[in-house]
Amino acid sequence: MQSLLQAAVLVPASIPSPDWSGFDIPLPWGTLRIHAYALCILAGIVAGLWLTSVRWAKRGAPEGSVWDIVVWAIPFGIIGGRLYHVFSSPDAYFGPGFDGTGDLSLIPQIQRGGLGIWGAVVLGVVGAWIGCRRAGVRLPAFMDAAAPGLLLAQAIGRWGNWFNQELFGGPTTLPWGLEIDADNANFPAGVPAGTLFHPTFLYESLWNLAGVALLLVLDRRFNFRRGRLFWLYAMYYTLGRVWIEAMRIDDAEQISLFGLTTRLNVWTSIFVFVTALAVFILLGRKGRPEPDTVYLPGREPAKPAVTGDAGGTEDGVRDTDPVVSDSESRDNLPDNQNGSRPDSAPTEKATAAPSGSKPGTDATAAGHSGSTATGSASEAGTSK
Repeated sequence: MQSLLQAAVLVPASIPSPDWSGFDIPLPWGTLRIHAYALCILAGIVAGLWLTSVRWAKRGAPEGSVWDIVVWAIPFGIIGGRLYHVFSSPDAYFGPGFDGTGDLSLIPQIQRGGLGIWGAVVLGVVGAWIGCRRAGVRLPAFMDAAAPGLLLAQAIGRWGNWFNQELFGGPTTLPWGLEIDADNANFPAGVPAGTLFHPTFLYESLWNLAGVALLLVLDRRFNFRRGRLFWLYAMYYTLGRVWIEAMRIDDAEQISLFGLTTRLNVWTSIFVFVTALAVFILLGRKGRPEPDTVYLPGREPAKPAVTGDAGGTEDGVRDTDPVVSDSESRDNLPDNQNGSRPDSAPTEKATAAPSGSKPGTDATAAGHSGSTATGSASEAGTSK
Protein backbone atom coordinates (compact mmCIF):
# COMPACT_ATOMS: atom_id res chain seq x y z
CA MET A 1 0.00 0.00 0.00
CA GLN A 2 2.79 2.40 0.87
CA SER A 3 4.45 1.80 -2.49
CA LEU A 4 1.21 2.62 -4.28
CA LEU A 5 0.90 5.90 -2.40
CA GLN A 6 4.49 6.79 -3.25
CA ALA A 7 3.83 6.01 -6.91
CA ALA A 8 0.74 8.23 -6.86
CA VAL A 9 2.84 11.09 -5.50
CA LEU A 10 5.59 10.59 -8.09
CA VAL A 11 3.12 10.37 -10.99
CA PRO A 12 0.90 13.47 -10.88
CA ALA A 13 -2.65 13.35 -12.11
CA SER A 14 -3.39 14.96 -15.45
CA ILE A 15 -6.05 15.40 -18.12
CA PRO A 16 -5.21 13.31 -21.19
CA SER A 17 -6.00 14.63 -24.63
CA PRO A 18 -8.28 12.37 -26.70
CA ASP A 19 -6.85 10.25 -29.49
CA TRP A 20 -10.16 10.52 -31.36
CA SER A 21 -10.95 13.76 -33.19
CA GLY A 22 -13.70 12.66 -35.57
CA PHE A 23 -14.86 9.99 -37.96
CA ASP A 24 -15.30 9.46 -41.69
CA ILE A 25 -18.54 8.79 -43.56
CA PRO A 26 -18.00 6.92 -46.85
CA LEU A 27 -19.62 8.50 -49.89
CA PRO A 28 -19.74 7.44 -53.56
CA TRP A 29 -17.23 10.15 -54.48
CA GLY A 30 -15.02 9.83 -51.38
CA THR A 31 -15.40 10.34 -47.65
CA LEU A 32 -16.93 13.01 -45.48
CA ARG A 33 -14.92 13.85 -42.37
CA ILE A 34 -17.00 14.69 -39.30
CA HIS A 35 -14.81 16.53 -36.81
CA ALA A 36 -15.34 16.36 -33.06
CA TYR A 37 -14.81 20.11 -32.95
CA ALA A 38 -17.84 20.63 -35.19
CA LEU A 39 -19.91 18.23 -33.09
CA CYS A 40 -19.10 20.22 -29.95
CA ILE A 41 -20.14 23.45 -31.64
CA LEU A 42 -23.35 21.80 -32.84
CA ALA A 43 -24.12 20.40 -29.38
CA GLY A 44 -23.58 23.85 -27.88
CA ILE A 45 -25.94 25.43 -30.41
CA VAL A 46 -28.64 22.85 -29.67
CA ALA A 47 -28.35 23.32 -25.91
CA GLY A 48 -28.32 27.10 -26.21
CA LEU A 49 -31.35 27.06 -28.49
CA TRP A 50 -33.25 24.87 -26.05
CA LEU A 51 -32.66 27.23 -23.13
CA THR A 52 -33.40 30.28 -25.28
CA SER A 53 -36.64 28.84 -26.64
CA VAL A 54 -37.87 28.02 -23.12
CA ARG A 55 -37.14 31.53 -21.88
CA TRP A 56 -38.52 33.13 -25.05
CA ALA A 57 -41.82 31.27 -24.73
CA LYS A 58 -42.16 32.41 -21.11
CA ARG A 59 -41.89 36.00 -22.29
CA GLY A 60 -45.05 35.50 -24.35
CA ALA A 61 -43.32 35.43 -27.73
CA PRO A 62 -45.20 34.14 -30.78
CA GLU A 63 -44.84 30.40 -31.28
CA GLY A 64 -42.05 29.46 -33.65
CA SER A 65 -40.53 32.95 -33.75
CA VAL A 66 -37.28 31.74 -32.16
CA TRP A 67 -36.58 29.68 -35.28
CA ASP A 68 -37.40 32.64 -37.52
CA ILE A 69 -34.67 34.55 -35.68
CA VAL A 70 -31.92 31.95 -35.29
CA VAL A 71 -32.11 30.98 -38.95
CA TRP A 72 -30.51 34.38 -39.52
CA ALA A 73 -28.46 34.70 -36.33
CA ILE A 74 -26.55 31.40 -36.49
CA PRO A 75 -25.12 31.71 -40.03
CA PHE A 76 -24.22 35.35 -39.41
CA GLY A 77 -22.59 34.36 -36.11
CA ILE A 78 -20.49 31.61 -37.65
CA ILE A 79 -19.27 33.91 -40.44
CA GLY A 80 -18.50 36.69 -37.95
CA GLY A 81 -16.68 34.33 -35.61
CA ARG A 82 -14.52 33.00 -38.42
CA LEU A 83 -13.66 36.44 -39.75
CA TYR A 84 -12.66 37.65 -36.30
CA HIS A 85 -10.40 34.62 -35.80
CA VAL A 86 -8.74 35.07 -39.18
CA PHE A 87 -7.86 38.71 -38.55
CA SER A 88 -6.88 38.19 -34.90
CA SER A 89 -4.56 35.28 -35.84
CA PRO A 90 -3.56 36.13 -39.41
CA ASP A 91 -0.20 34.39 -39.81
CA ALA A 92 -1.57 31.06 -41.04
CA TYR A 93 -3.77 32.77 -43.61
CA PHE A 94 -1.74 35.78 -44.76
CA GLY A 95 1.74 34.92 -43.54
CA PRO A 96 3.84 36.66 -40.86
CA GLY A 97 3.48 40.39 -41.22
CA PHE A 98 0.96 39.85 -44.02
CA ASP A 99 3.83 38.91 -46.36
CA GLY A 100 1.58 36.77 -48.53
CA THR A 101 3.12 33.42 -47.56
CA GLY A 102 -0.04 32.17 -45.83
CA ASP A 103 -2.70 29.85 -47.19
CA LEU A 104 -5.98 31.62 -47.95
CA SER A 105 -7.67 28.29 -48.65
CA LEU A 106 -7.64 27.63 -44.90
CA ILE A 107 -10.08 30.48 -44.19
CA PRO A 108 -13.30 28.55 -44.93
CA GLN A 109 -12.05 25.38 -43.20
CA ILE A 110 -13.86 25.97 -39.94
CA GLN A 111 -13.58 22.29 -38.99
CA ARG A 112 -9.92 22.91 -38.17
CA GLY A 113 -10.99 25.20 -35.37
CA GLY A 114 -10.96 28.94 -34.93
CA LEU A 115 -14.11 30.93 -34.14
CA GLY A 116 -13.72 34.29 -32.41
CA ILE A 117 -16.57 34.86 -29.98
CA TRP A 118 -16.80 38.62 -30.46
CA GLY A 119 -17.06 38.41 -34.20
CA ALA A 120 -19.74 35.77 -33.69
CA VAL A 121 -21.65 37.98 -31.25
CA VAL A 122 -21.49 41.13 -33.39
CA LEU A 123 -22.61 39.57 -36.66
CA GLY A 124 -24.93 37.23 -34.78
CA VAL A 125 -26.76 40.24 -33.35
CA VAL A 126 -27.04 41.67 -36.87
CA GLY A 127 -28.62 38.43 -38.03
CA ALA A 128 -30.91 38.37 -34.98
CA TRP A 129 -32.01 41.94 -35.75
CA ILE A 130 -33.04 40.88 -39.26
CA GLY A 131 -34.94 37.90 -37.88
CA CYS A 132 -36.63 40.00 -35.19
CA ARG A 133 -37.81 42.56 -37.72
CA ARG A 134 -39.28 39.85 -39.88
CA ALA A 135 -40.98 38.20 -36.89
CA GLY A 136 -42.29 41.51 -35.51
CA VAL A 137 -40.54 41.26 -32.13
CA ARG A 138 -38.12 43.44 -30.20
CA LEU A 139 -34.40 42.70 -30.50
CA PRO A 140 -33.57 43.71 -26.87
CA ALA A 141 -36.23 41.32 -25.59
CA PHE A 142 -34.72 38.46 -27.59
CA MET A 143 -31.19 39.35 -26.47
CA ASP A 144 -32.27 39.12 -22.83
CA ALA A 145 -33.89 35.76 -23.44
CA ALA A 146 -30.83 34.43 -25.29
CA ALA A 147 -28.08 35.64 -22.92
CA PRO A 148 -27.93 32.53 -20.66
CA GLY A 149 -28.25 30.30 -23.72
CA LEU A 150 -25.23 31.98 -25.29
CA LEU A 151 -23.09 31.14 -22.26
CA LEU A 152 -24.36 27.57 -22.26
CA ALA A 153 -23.50 27.17 -25.94
CA GLN A 154 -20.01 28.56 -25.33
CA ALA A 155 -19.46 26.27 -22.35
CA ILE A 156 -20.18 23.18 -24.46
CA GLY A 157 -18.57 24.36 -27.68
CA ARG A 158 -15.30 25.15 -25.89
CA TRP A 159 -14.66 21.41 -25.51
CA GLY A 160 -13.88 21.34 -29.23
CA ASN A 161 -10.48 22.81 -28.32
CA TRP A 162 -9.81 19.75 -26.20
CA PHE A 163 -10.40 17.40 -29.13
CA ASN A 164 -8.19 19.56 -31.37
CA GLN A 165 -5.47 19.90 -28.71
CA GLU A 166 -5.37 23.65 -29.19
CA LEU A 167 -5.63 26.97 -27.34
CA PHE A 168 -4.15 25.65 -24.09
CA GLY A 169 -2.25 27.64 -21.51
CA GLY A 170 1.35 27.66 -20.37
CA PRO A 171 3.18 24.80 -18.66
CA THR A 172 1.98 23.79 -15.21
CA THR A 173 2.62 21.18 -12.53
CA LEU A 174 -0.93 21.26 -11.22
CA PRO A 175 -2.64 17.87 -10.94
CA TRP A 176 -5.20 18.87 -13.57
CA GLY A 177 -2.58 19.75 -16.15
CA LEU A 178 -3.43 18.93 -19.75
CA GLU A 179 -1.46 16.39 -21.77
CA ILE A 180 -0.62 17.37 -25.34
CA ASP A 181 0.90 14.93 -27.83
CA ALA A 182 4.51 15.87 -28.48
CA ASP A 183 4.07 15.27 -32.21
CA ASN A 184 1.02 17.56 -32.40
CA ALA A 185 1.48 20.67 -34.52
CA ASN A 186 0.31 22.83 -31.59
CA PHE A 187 2.93 21.49 -29.17
CA PRO A 188 5.27 24.41 -28.32
CA ALA A 189 8.77 24.19 -29.76
CA GLY A 190 11.59 23.76 -27.29
CA VAL A 191 9.35 22.34 -24.54
CA PRO A 192 10.18 18.85 -23.23
CA ALA A 193 7.80 16.04 -24.15
CA GLY A 194 5.47 15.13 -21.32
CA THR A 195 5.03 18.74 -20.19
CA LEU A 196 1.58 19.52 -18.85
CA PHE A 197 -0.30 22.67 -19.77
CA HIS A 198 -3.15 24.71 -18.28
CA PRO A 199 -6.48 23.39 -19.63
CA THR A 200 -7.88 26.79 -20.49
CA PHE A 201 -10.78 25.15 -22.34
CA LEU A 202 -11.87 23.63 -19.02
CA TYR A 203 -11.44 26.89 -17.13
CA GLU A 204 -13.63 28.75 -19.59
CA SER A 205 -16.24 25.99 -19.74
CA LEU A 206 -16.64 25.96 -15.94
CA TRP A 207 -16.66 29.77 -15.85
CA ASN A 208 -19.44 29.87 -18.41
CA LEU A 209 -21.54 27.22 -16.67
CA ALA A 210 -21.32 29.20 -13.45
CA GLY A 211 -22.37 32.27 -15.44
CA VAL A 212 -25.47 30.50 -16.76
CA ALA A 213 -26.64 29.81 -13.21
CA LEU A 214 -25.77 33.37 -12.12
CA LEU A 215 -27.67 35.02 -14.97
CA LEU A 216 -30.75 32.89 -14.36
CA VAL A 217 -30.77 33.72 -10.66
CA LEU A 218 -30.23 37.45 -11.21
CA ASP A 219 -32.87 37.61 -13.92
CA ARG A 220 -35.41 35.91 -11.66
CA ARG A 221 -34.55 38.30 -8.86
CA PHE A 222 -34.43 41.60 -10.80
CA ASN A 223 -36.44 40.80 -13.95
CA PHE A 224 -34.04 42.55 -16.34
CA ARG A 225 -35.49 44.12 -19.47
CA ARG A 226 -34.42 46.39 -22.39
CA GLY A 227 -31.33 44.27 -23.12
CA ARG A 228 -29.74 44.68 -19.68
CA LEU A 229 -29.31 40.94 -19.11
CA PHE A 230 -27.41 40.66 -22.39
CA TRP A 231 -25.00 43.39 -21.34
CA LEU A 232 -24.61 41.69 -17.98
CA TYR A 233 -23.66 38.55 -19.89
CA ALA A 234 -21.07 40.53 -21.83
CA MET A 235 -19.56 41.87 -18.61
CA TYR A 236 -19.41 38.47 -16.95
CA TYR A 237 -17.91 36.68 -19.94
CA THR A 238 -15.22 39.26 -20.61
CA LEU A 239 -14.29 39.38 -16.94
CA GLY A 240 -13.31 35.73 -17.15
CA ARG A 241 -11.96 35.92 -20.67
CA VAL A 242 -9.29 38.47 -19.69
CA TRP A 243 -7.46 36.16 -17.27
CA ILE A 244 -8.09 33.00 -19.29
CA GLU A 245 -6.85 34.62 -22.51
CA ALA A 246 -3.73 35.89 -20.76
CA MET A 247 -2.77 32.30 -19.89
CA ARG A 248 -2.70 31.08 -23.51
CA ILE A 249 0.54 30.59 -25.40
CA ASP A 250 -0.75 30.04 -28.96
CA ASP A 251 0.14 32.51 -31.67
CA ALA A 252 -2.06 35.59 -31.65
CA GLU A 253 -1.97 39.20 -32.75
CA GLN A 254 -0.18 41.37 -30.17
CA ILE A 255 -1.34 44.92 -29.55
CA SER A 256 0.48 47.62 -27.57
CA LEU A 257 -1.64 50.15 -25.65
CA PHE A 258 -0.73 52.39 -22.73
CA GLY A 259 2.76 50.92 -22.68
CA LEU A 260 1.46 47.35 -22.34
CA THR A 261 1.75 44.73 -25.08
CA THR A 262 -0.64 41.81 -24.92
CA ARG A 263 -2.95 39.71 -27.04
CA LEU A 264 -5.63 41.37 -29.14
CA ASN A 265 -8.32 39.29 -27.44
CA VAL A 266 -7.32 40.66 -24.05
CA TRP A 267 -7.73 44.25 -25.22
CA THR A 268 -10.99 43.35 -26.93
CA SER A 269 -12.33 41.82 -23.73
CA ILE A 270 -11.38 44.90 -21.72
CA PHE A 271 -13.02 47.20 -24.26
CA VAL A 272 -16.20 45.12 -24.37
CA PHE A 273 -16.37 44.99 -20.56
CA VAL A 274 -16.14 48.77 -20.22
CA THR A 275 -18.69 49.30 -22.99
CA ALA A 276 -21.10 46.75 -21.55
CA LEU A 277 -20.82 48.30 -18.08
CA ALA A 278 -21.59 51.78 -19.42
CA VAL A 279 -24.60 50.58 -21.45
CA PHE A 280 -25.89 48.53 -18.50
CA ILE A 281 -25.80 51.60 -16.25
CA LEU A 282 -27.42 53.87 -18.84
CA LEU A 283 -30.24 51.41 -19.46
CA GLY A 284 -30.77 51.12 -15.73
CA ARG A 285 -31.59 54.79 -15.32
CA LYS A 286 -35.28 55.48 -15.03
CA GLY A 287 -36.58 56.83 -18.27
CA ARG A 288 -39.82 56.66 -20.15
CA PRO A 289 -41.43 53.34 -19.17
CA GLU A 290 -41.79 50.82 -21.94
CA PRO A 291 -44.49 48.17 -22.13
CA ASP A 292 -43.31 44.73 -21.06
CA THR A 293 -43.96 43.12 -24.41
CA VAL A 294 -41.82 41.30 -26.92
CA TYR A 295 -43.73 42.71 -29.88
CA LEU A 296 -42.74 45.67 -31.99
CA PRO A 297 -45.23 48.57 -31.99
CA GLY A 298 -48.11 47.79 -34.31
CA ARG A 299 -47.20 44.09 -34.55
CA GLU A 300 -49.14 42.90 -31.51
CA PRO A 301 -51.63 40.09 -32.19
CA ALA A 302 -55.27 41.14 -32.43
CA LYS A 303 -57.30 40.34 -29.33
CA PRO A 304 -60.67 38.73 -30.03
CA ALA A 305 -63.69 40.45 -28.47
CA VAL A 306 -65.12 38.34 -25.66
CA THR A 307 -68.72 38.92 -24.55
CA GLY A 308 -69.31 38.56 -20.84
CA ASP A 309 -72.33 37.06 -19.08
CA ALA A 310 -73.74 40.52 -18.41
CA GLY A 311 -73.81 41.37 -22.11
CA GLY A 312 -70.66 43.50 -21.91
CA THR A 313 -67.29 43.31 -23.59
CA GLU A 314 -64.13 41.75 -22.16
CA ASP A 315 -63.32 45.10 -20.53
CA GLY A 316 -66.47 44.82 -18.40
CA VAL A 317 -68.40 47.62 -20.16
CA ARG A 318 -72.05 46.82 -20.72
CA ASP A 319 -73.36 47.32 -24.23
CA THR A 320 -76.15 49.91 -24.48
CA ASP A 321 -79.36 48.91 -26.22
CA PRO A 322 -80.51 51.96 -28.24
CA VAL A 323 -84.15 50.79 -28.15
CA VAL A 324 -84.37 50.82 -24.37
CA SER A 325 -84.88 54.25 -22.79
CA ASP A 326 -84.34 55.35 -19.20
CA SER A 327 -88.07 55.68 -18.63
CA GLU A 328 -88.58 52.14 -19.86
CA SER A 329 -85.95 50.87 -17.43
CA ARG A 330 -87.66 52.65 -14.52
CA ASP A 331 -91.03 51.23 -15.62
CA ASN A 332 -89.69 47.67 -15.43
CA LEU A 333 -88.95 48.10 -11.72
CA PRO A 334 -91.53 46.77 -9.17
CA ASP A 335 -94.34 49.20 -8.45
CA ASN A 336 -93.88 50.80 -5.05
CA GLN A 337 -97.61 50.69 -4.28
CA ASN A 338 -98.72 47.19 -5.18
CA GLY A 339 -95.43 45.37 -5.95
CA SER A 340 -96.55 44.48 -9.46
CA ARG A 341 -94.04 44.52 -12.35
CA PRO A 342 -95.33 45.95 -15.65
CA ASP A 343 -94.56 43.87 -18.69
CA SER A 344 -94.30 46.69 -21.18
CA ALA A 345 -92.82 50.13 -21.60
CA PRO A 346 -94.77 53.42 -21.50
CA THR A 347 -93.99 54.02 -25.13
CA GLU A 348 -95.64 50.77 -26.07
CA LYS A 349 -98.73 51.71 -24.13
CA ALA A 350 -98.82 55.05 -25.75
CA THR A 351 -98.80 53.40 -29.14
CA ALA A 352 -101.66 51.09 -28.17
CA ALA A 353 -103.85 53.92 -26.78
CA PRO A 354 -106.96 54.95 -28.73
CA SER A 355 -106.67 57.83 -31.11
CA GLY A 356 -107.22 61.22 -29.58
CA SER A 357 -105.93 60.25 -26.13
CA LYS A 358 -102.74 61.73 -24.71
CA PRO A 359 -99.91 59.20 -24.55
CA GLY A 360 -98.36 60.86 -21.57
CA THR A 361 -101.61 60.70 -19.56
CA ASP A 362 -102.27 57.07 -20.42
CA ALA A 363 -98.73 56.09 -19.54
CA THR A 364 -99.00 57.81 -16.18
CA ALA A 365 -102.28 56.16 -15.43
CA ALA A 366 -100.89 52.79 -16.33
CA GLY A 367 -98.13 53.25 -13.82
CA HIS A 368 -100.72 53.45 -11.00
CA SER A 369 -103.04 50.63 -12.05
CA GLY A 370 -101.81 47.06 -12.16
CA SER A 371 -104.81 45.83 -14.20
CA THR A 372 -104.59 48.66 -16.66
CA ALA A 373 -100.89 48.02 -17.13
CA THR A 374 -101.53 44.38 -17.84
CA GLY A 375 -104.16 45.13 -20.44
CA SER A 376 -102.07 47.76 -22.13
CA ALA A 377 -99.17 45.40 -22.27
CA SER A 378 -101.25 42.81 -24.12
CA GLU A 379 -102.46 45.38 -26.63
CA ALA A 380 -98.98 46.76 -27.16
CA GLY A 381 -97.55 43.28 -27.75
CA THR A 382 -100.27 42.59 -30.35
CA SER A 383 -99.72 45.83 -32.19
CA LYS A 384 -95.99 44.98 -32.63
